[in-house]
Amino acid sequence: MNIDYFTTSLNRNKTPAASALAPLYSDREGCRLCPRLCGVRREDLPGFCGCPASIRAARAALHPWEEPCISGVHGSGTVFFTGCTLRCRFCQNYQISSTPAGKSLTVPDLAAIFLDLQRQGAHNINLVTATQYLPWILAALDLVRGRLTIPVVYNCGGYERVETVRVLRDYVDIWLPDLKYFDPALSREFSRADDYFAVASAAIRQMVAQTGRPLLQTYTENIESAGNDASVNNAGTFKNDDPVNNAGATKNDHPVSSAGASEDVHLMVRGVIIRHLVLPGHRDDSIRLLRWLASELPPHSFYLSLMSQYTPYRTDPAFPELNRRVTTYEYQKVVDAALNLGLDLGFMQKKSSAREEYTPPFDLEGLTPQAAATAANTANEKDTN
Repeated sequence: MNIDYFTTSLNRNKTPAASALAPLYSDREGCRLCPRLCGVRREDLPGFCGCPASIRAARAALHPWEEPCISGVHGSGTVFFTGCTLRCRFCQNYQISSTPAGKSLTVPDLAAIFLDLQRQGAHNINLVTATQYLPWILAALDLVRGRLTIPVVYNCGGYERVETVRVLRDYVDIWLPDLKYFDPALSREFSRADDYFAVASAAIRQMVAQTGRPLLQTYTENIESAGNDASVNNAGTFKNDDPVNNAGATKNDHPVSSAGASEDVHLMVRGVIIRHLVLPGHRDDSIRLLRWLASELPPHSFYLSLMSQYTPYRTDPAFPELNRRVTTYEYQKVVDAALNLGLDLGFMQKKSSAREEYTPPFDLEGLTPQAAATAANTANEKDTN
């Protein structure tokens, strides 16, 4: 699926920029990619993230459960990396964030996976919790420069160094950060990061500055041409679109139906979507975050995604408030505060999203290098014929 009228960051900059990471990851300084600044030589032992000096991932597949402007019709080409620089107590992906589980991949493996997801019809490449693997991910993106034509999404916990965000200017089109906490005491208790808000707010400012206002394009799916075959990735047309005011729109709760002759979908190709997961018992902290967003970031410079999907996967005796779901009252109070503050560009979420089945199975789908490489080579041969 080639996107008309828009050139991705990867293809605007023709020169590999991964070398800019050298001050953040080197044999001499160790790993300083994330705000933990642990300085560990990961060839010798893992850092705070728990990750070695090689890529590990748990899944690479079309994902229908993101915000509608990300998942679109066919889904977001989502690569779930393992390990994490935050490791929150309530992590919704705890199966892969607490340890570097999953499958080991080489740089060429990952490059082939990106091209295979594009071949399947992905609207974008969605890098989930990727910071600890950036030296190898950027090398993989450099390998597909000129062939990968869909936007790159950086899906993270918000706890990022401004220096790292700047390096990603030449790679990332869409930022999808969390903004989790305002209160340092809360971030210390749940993520062992007193400085979370100070760090994340600075990183998000930089993300907004790099992308500018959200840019969406209207994608019209030609159902008769596409049929039910997700591998047909050009069965549709694009046109430029102004940012769409989606106040009250819901985050995807089911795959988009292919019923009907055509379907118009607003797809983001550049911009920032700031996610906030409302936690049980902490709606006041959520509202403080919303006040900061309304007062400190330029109007209409980002989308806000308010999530109600918190699911307690295990009992936490230290924090009993985390052992239940968010109530409708709590979530609605946060939504009302957002609307009262003028934060009406974005998405709300149905209460039914707080179910375990909306977390994908981390079953190594899409990570078989041989299959991905074969698909990528086939696509390359078609491109050159």
